[in-house]
Amino acid sequence: MIRDMTSGYLNGSKPDLWFTAATGGKPIAFAFCEPERMTNGTWNLLAIGVAPDHQSQGIGANMMRHLETELRRAGHRILLVETLGTPEFERARAFYLRNAFTEEARIRDFYEAGGDKVIFWKQL
Repeated sequence: MIRDMTSGYLNGSKPDLWFTAATGGKPIAFAFCEPERMTNGTWNLLAIGVAPDHQSQGIGANMMRHLETELRRAGHRILLVETLGTPEFERARAFYLRNAFTEEARIRDFYEAGGDKVIFWKQL
């Protein structure tokens, strides 16, 4: 999946945003965001992750602030994030709420039976 996500960015054909956090020259976190099709100034954060041994240290929140700053600077308006509504993703949903996102929508059983799609929204 990463190959498909990075191809447009790496070959310059898409305006996606990719960035990483590193310590000692070793990547410890990454994020990927792309503009929503057929919108004006709406972006979707498709992936954000921090290595397990570096979680709960504020790295994800710092990356989120960096992304939001870059998007605001470029004149964009809205940032969306979609995730699963299962218990395994409770920590991710709590992260978005702590970072001032609002749960905007929930599509029941979207991914699979019991796997709701939860959409978070934030005004930039």
